[in-house]
Amino acid sequence: MAVKTRRQAYREHTQPQDSSADKPKSPSAASNRLTSKRGVRDNKQPPNISLIQNSKIAASIKSKLGPSPSAVIKIATTLIIAAVVGILHWYHISNLFENDRHFSHLSSLEKEMAFRTEMGLYYSYFKTIIEAPSFFSGLHMVMNDRLTEYPLVINTLKRFNLYPEVVLASWYRVYTAIMGVLGIATKMCWSVNRGDGLKPVESCEGLGDPAYFYVTFVFILNGLMLGLFFIYGTYLSGSRLGGLVTVLCFFYNHGESTRVMWTPPLRESFSYPFLVLQMLLLTYILRSPRPGKFAFVALGVSNVFFMLPWQFAQFVLLTQIASLFAAHIVGYLGYVKLRSLLYVHMISLLVCFVLMFGNAMLLTSFYASSLVTIWGIIENRTQISQFCKTAVLTCVAQGVGWLISTVFLKFLTSVILGVSDDAHISNLIKSKFTSYKDFDTLMYTCAAEFDFIEKETPVKYLKTLLLPIILCVSVVIIEKTITEVWGVLRMSENKGEGSEHTVSQKTAYFANGEMVYHVLQLIAFTVLAVLIMRLKLFLTPHMCIMASLICSRQLFGWIKWQYNHHGMVLVIIVVMSVQGFANLRNQWSIIGEFSNIPQEELLEWIKANTKPDDVFAGAMPTMASVKLSAERPVVNHPHYEDARLRATTKLVYSMYSRKTAEEVKWNLMKLEVDYFVLEDSWCTRRTRPGCSMPEIWDIEDPHNVGKTPICTLLAINPQPHFVKVFENNVYSVLKLTKDT
Repeated sequence: MAVKTRRQAYREHTQPQDSSADKPKSPSAASNRLTSKRGVRDNKQPPNISLIQNSKIAASIKSKLGPSPSAVIKIATTLIIAAVVGILHWYHISNLFENDRHFSHLSSLEKEMAFRTEMGLYYSYFKTIIEAPSFFSGLHMVMNDRLTEYPLVINTLKRFNLYPEVVLASWYRVYTAIMGVLGIATKMCWSVNRGDGLKPVESCEGLGDPAYFYVTFVFILNGLMLGLFFIYGTYLSGSRLGGLVTVLCFFYNHGESTRVMWTPPLRESFSYPFLVLQMLLLTYILRSPRPGKFAFVALGVSNVFFMLPWQFAQFVLLTQIASLFAAHIVGYLGYVKLRSLLYVHMISLLVCFVLMFGNAMLLTSFYASSLVTIWGIIENRTQISQFCKTAVLTCVAQGVGWLISTVFLKFLTSVILGVSDDAHISNLIKSKFTSYKDFDTLMYTCAAEFDFIEKETPVKYLKTLLLPIILCVSVVIIEKTITEVWGVLRMSENKGEGSEHTVSQKTAYFANGEMVYHVLQLIAFTVLAVLIMRLKLFLTPHMCIMASLICSRQLFGWIKWQYNHHGMVLVIIVVMSVQGFANLRNQWSIIGEFSNIPQEELLEWIKANTKPDDVFAGAMPTMASVKLSAERPVVNHPHYEDARLRATTKLVYSMYSRKTAEEVKWNLMKLEVDYFVLEDSWCTRRTRPGCSMPEIWDIEDPHNVGKTPICTLLAINPQPHFVKVFENNVYSVLKLTKDT
């Protein structure tokens, strides 16, 4: 046990109570602090005040002079390495995307078709703004949109988190205007002969091409993200070798860490880099005894930038707040600092609420309810501890109270504000633990990305040593945490202290709160990834960040010599590189070229043979392309987060049920549909038992079980309720006969 001098004890004794409540100390240090205080009182011998004043003066001078030359060199070296890492990642994902689709040689229509499903929906608003007469007229068009959910006029900026498209569109207009004034060419175009009897197309490459401009900035942002990963790993571990381990783990597990190289327009491509920045700032705040106001302001700004582009961000921040609250309960995060973090999150949430034009889903989220609940608990911590009598019961009461109150408050606010847009999330979670099924949950769970995590994923982690490293680091942190917490609990029992006193002191007992937080966040991300495979895109990067702690002398100082520790890490890097390079070679070997001739024929026919105000319905991914490339009104689309849209899509998908043709036609006429795009694959496709569209409808419509699906019958003979006006080997366009 380390023993403190009287001078050290005096410094701690003279610190303000609020600050000391938030300053991390080990249990042994806290014990010695109390002993030293008693020694001062008993002996009546004050410490040497002049030495204390001299040390304070020296510290003040050092802070004014700034960092030393060696510190400046270390910071500069770290930033240079981070820049190199960022450039490498940008180059890596750009080439993967190009190799997969030969994007630079596609026509404008083919580039748009390459943005399938919701990607095409998001990109369509970028296209709307850049093709409008002015930026503000384009912004008005996306805020008063009649094409996306006909006949409604909706604010798509509010509904679909389109701030990235607005910003990129403004940059594109400024860039092309400046280059036009300067007379500098912004793109290079050529004619591409596609063969197979297809007519040649014009293909353009360069920042003057809208699609090229769009994906380029997505890849730049995500290149910068990996540079930030290096800084994060370096800061967390206290070693640039730790930053290198983080970067290598990310590259070696690249396919499990991100999908930006395949799906650049998705919301996570814009949002996740700011989560990395936010967690780095949070780590700094947790580690620093007295973080300045600037750190909290920066944290709030990064919160806003994370939440604005992505509707799912609130669920991630819910897990973060829950992890911080758990760290507070066990004594690794003080009341003052937790309260400040709660205020930052609350202000960030309100800013997003305003910028999202009063999107009520933010206020009725589990995240908002959790913030209010935790604030209420910590403000009444004294009364709770007095009621529960013991520290253990106090911890349990706070945890259970948080869970029950958060759920209750969430559903109460949803009822009061009349919001049901996120009701499907609760049903989705319920379906993971029970046999519950309905149309909406099956639309999610039948998709592979919303299924449970694949069994192969832990094996992949094992082969690159990511899983063993994380287990090693986590065990060390958990063992240390249990030892410290158990020691304090035993001390409080032996001394017979009141629970209130014990709880208030626990907030100042423990150091390394940031490490405990990272373990708790890892547990939360693991649960999310196990339940929903798509969410491993949070788990894997977080594992890469925590892998840097294998280089931490704070955790592994028991390895006698630092050189032995570094040697062990280098051996680990060599071993993980065997499978890691094999994974990279597999990615580099992906060579393809995008082509979708049937959909190209469909879109060209629609543009040539239908009126601009004709309304279309069909499969959600196809409707995104119709809206983007043919610019026709659609009634449904892939953004499935709105209660009304889910009801509309259910009516549209009655085409793939076993209902009668009259019922299907009546459903479409209620939506004012003129044309239905029928795809035979949606009638027959079956990802697994119970997941074909007719089988999904059997859950909702048991009376018609066993009948032939109506889509099969209409594909053969659509009369008299429909007329087939277009057909190729994938798509059929059925026109409603509205006079029958």
